[in-house]
Amino acid sequence: MTRHPLFKPYLALAAVCFFWGTTYLGIRMALETFPPMLLVCVRYIISGSVLLGFARVRGWYLPKGREFWWACFSGLLTLGIGNGALVASETRIPSGLAGLIVTISPFWMVGVEALLPGGERLHAPTIGGMAVGLAGAALLFTPDPGTHGIDRNLVWGFLLLQFGMAGWSFGSIIQRRKAGRAHPVVAGGVQQLAAGLAMIPVAAITDDWNIHWKVRGVAAICYLITFGSLVGYSAYVYALDRLPVSIVSLYPYVNVVVALTLGWLFYREPFGRTELMAMVVIFAGVAIVKRYAGKPAGEGAAPEEGA
Repeated sequence: MTRHPLFKPYLALAAVCFFWGTTYLGIRMALETFPPMLLVCVRYIISGSVLLGFARVRGWYLPKGREFWWACFSGLLTLGIGNGALVASETRIPSGLAGLIVTISPFWMVGVEALLPGGERLHAPTIGGMAVGLAGAALLFTPDPGTHGIDRNLVWGFLLLQFGMAGWSFGSIIQRRKAGRAHPVVAGGVQQLAAGLAMIPVAAITDDWNIHWKVRGVAAICYLITFGSLVGYSAYVYALDRLPVSIVSLYPYVNVVVALTLGWLFYREPFGRTELMAMVVIFAGVAIVKRYAGKPAGEGAAPEEGA
C-alpha cells in the first residue's frame, strides 16, 4: 500500500482532516492570550520562517519572479483573508459552530471555479444542491424559544466566514493553477510568511496589541504553529497539488466533527437539534454538489481527475 503513488497524498489529506479539526479549538484558546489579527501574524510569520529556513538548509529550490509573487498572492488570499476571517469569527461565535459553517466552503470552491476562465460552468443540479446546503445554513439562524430575534454575533460570524471562504477558495484555485517548480511545502512556506507579514498593518489598525499571557493561550499558538501550519498547511498544499480539488475539499466534513467534539469537551459549546439538523441538510446539499458539479443535468458523476 505504501508504494501506491497516491498513498502519501491521501496520508497528507488524512492529516489535514484531523489536525485542522483541532485548530478551531486551538484558535479559541489562543484568543485568550492574543488579539485576533496579531494571532494570525505571529502564527504565520513563525511557521513560514521555519519552513523556508528548513528549505534553505536542505538546498531546495526557492520560487523566484512571477512564481514567487503568485505564491505570495495565494497565501494572502487563503491565509491572510481565509484564516484571518475564521479567527475574527471565533471572537463572536463558538469554535464548533464556526467549523459547521465552514462546511459550505465547497459551494465557494465550485462557484469560484465557474467564475474563473476555463472553469466548469454551473448546472441545474449543482445550483439545486447549493440551495439545499444554504437552506441548512439558514436553520442556524432559527431563534431559540424565548429569544427576541436573531443573534447578531451569529450573523457577523457567518458573514465573516463567507468573506474568508471566498478568499480561501480563490487562493486555493489560483495556487493550483499557478503551481511552479517549487516543492509544495516550500510554496506553503512562502504563502505563510507572506500572509503573516501582509496582516501586520491590519493588526496595527484593528487590534489593541494587549496580550494577556496565559499558559494555555501560549501553548495553543505553539500547537497552531506546529500542527496547524507546519504540518497541516504543508499537508494541505501537498494534497492539493496531487489530488483532485473535489477530493481535497472533503476535509471540512471531518474537521467539523472534530471541532464540535472538542468544543463541547473543553468549553461545553452548545450543539442541539437545530445544529444537528443544519449539519445534516448542509451535508446533503454538499453531496449533491459533489455528485453533479461539472456535469450537465442527467449525466452521471464524472470520473475523478487524475493526480
